[in-house]
Amino acid sequence: MSSAMRNKVQRKFKMRGYTLKIEALSEILGFLSRFPEAEDEAIELLLDELHHLSLKSSILDKEPVHKVVSLLLEAEAAVEESPSSSGCGSSASALRIIDAFDFPKFRYDPIKKLFHKYTGKLPIHGDASAKVTLYRDRFLLLSQRLSRDPHFSKPVFDSNISDYGSCQISPIQSLVGQTGKRWVMGLISQLEDGHFYLEDLTAAVEVDLSNAISFTIPINLKFSLFASGVFQITTGFFAENTIVLAEGEMLLDGIFQVKTCGFPPLEDREKSATMFAGIDFFGGGSLTKEETIRLAELERGAVNDMFIILSDVWLDDEETMEKLETILSGYENESVVPSLFVFMGNFCSHPCNLSFNSYSTLRLQFGKLGKVIAAHQRLKEHSRFLFIPGPDDIGPSNVLPRCSLPKYITEELQNHIPNAVFSSNPCRIKFYTQEIVFFRQDMLYRMRRSCLMPPSTEETSDPFEHLVATITHQSHLCPLPLSIQPIIWNFDHCLHIYPTPHTIVLGDRSEQKAFQYTGTTCFNPGSFSNDFTFVAYRPCSQEVELSAV
Repeated sequence: MSSAMRNKVQRKFKMRGYTLKIEALSEILGFLSRFPEAEDEAIELLLDELHHLSLKSSILDKEPVHKVVSLLLEAEAAVEESPSSSGCGSSASALRIIDAFDFPKFRYDPIKKLFHKYTGKLPIHGDASAKVTLYRDRFLLLSQRLSRDPHFSKPVFDSNISDYGSCQISPIQSLVGQTGKRWVMGLISQLEDGHFYLEDLTAAVEVDLSNAISFTIPINLKFSLFASGVFQITTGFFAENTIVLAEGEMLLDGIFQVKTCGFPPLEDREKSATMFAGIDFFGGGSLTKEETIRLAELERGAVNDMFIILSDVWLDDEETMEKLETILSGYENESVVPSLFVFMGNFCSHPCNLSFNSYSTLRLQFGKLGKVIAAHQRLKEHSRFLFIPGPDDIGPSNVLPRCSLPKYITEELQNHIPNAVFSSNPCRIKFYTQEIVFFRQDMLYRMRRSCLMPPSTEETSDPFEHLVATITHQSHLCPLPLSIQPIIWNFDHCLHIYPTPHTIVLGDRSEQKAFQYTGTTCFNPGSFSNDFTFVAYRPCSQEVELSAV
């Protein structure tokens, strides 16, 4: 170890009130040599574990350090021995597939400023209060995120920020009798036909959006931009049920005239995770620090791991099955086979609605797919296969989240491919430390139809980029009116994406697209049965390869 590393270790331990003897320092440096790419994390881990020991003195010799190091190395060995492809195994598994109905539910307490996990059993059929709670939880989720944004914080001690006018958010209830411009945060709703309102937790006010300009706040924006009237146009669809920030003033007739309007600004994923460390928002179990360090190390070496993702795999279409056979044969002959194949619905060219009466045929078609996959021995032995239903697939209804495909339909495929997993829509995956969300819904078409004002083309004219901006700023996969896309009220949390995951896969019938937005990789694999497009994705590098047969 270099002298620089020795000095760093001594400095960090001294900051925690410890003095190191020579033997203790040597023990620590030996431990750090096992983690050449994560030395800082390993030091912090050592310090945290030492804090839990009953030490006789702040001067550390070899014995307490050796005790902690031994415990951590035992934990590392346990991580190495745990299965890496169990799907639902231990928290140290490399690949964990998480069904929507297993997602944890958290509620934000604005008084204590904490998230509380809901531990009760959630009924599928909620009462009227569950619908109110749905919107309340969405609002509070974005409100707590906004509270940490410096552009909308209350000026303190007459700081310079007040020279440019305060962007502090005012409760809608406080607008009554007020003059001058105010910033509010609210959910767009249509309480009367043709009349739109902004609602927060205090009140609702009718709004006039006819003269609104949309805006976004870049990371280094100065408040003088607001004072000079310069606004940067944002991407995104402003639809009913989206939550927005609006600047405007009350008119004499009680209508809030909106001048500028935009989505709540995003927060860096790492900042969100740090603020609420230890909370498992994503599902699949929290990782200890030693597990995180070890999995990050394994992830750096998993450069060959690849996911193959296809959407709209029609099993009743002969040409589709021929093209799928071509893909499977191609990857069978690769030196390293893909870690995971993801098949997203729809799995039939005809909607499986009340008039659909070919369930036995669909069952046979899944069995045929199982035979096709099983014929490729290397894929069968070394790859995982995940199936996610589409909006027109067989199921109890068209509400979200959708449960997995019924066993009657899939059991013949499962007989051929025992490690196939049939999950919900949406579905989440943890791959080492990467968090990936899969969502199959024709969102682009629906969002464009629901948009209240045409999206700006100042930054982009690509509808997919507008869609990505909308769902990431809303921290919700489907911020559409419930009349357009029904959602099970008690399970709306299954569509939350907070903190923002590393990758979002949006299966859509629109053309194949990929877009990197504020550190999150988003892509649409395209409609395989229509244009035979799919995506090869390397999760560890977040590299998206748009492909076609």
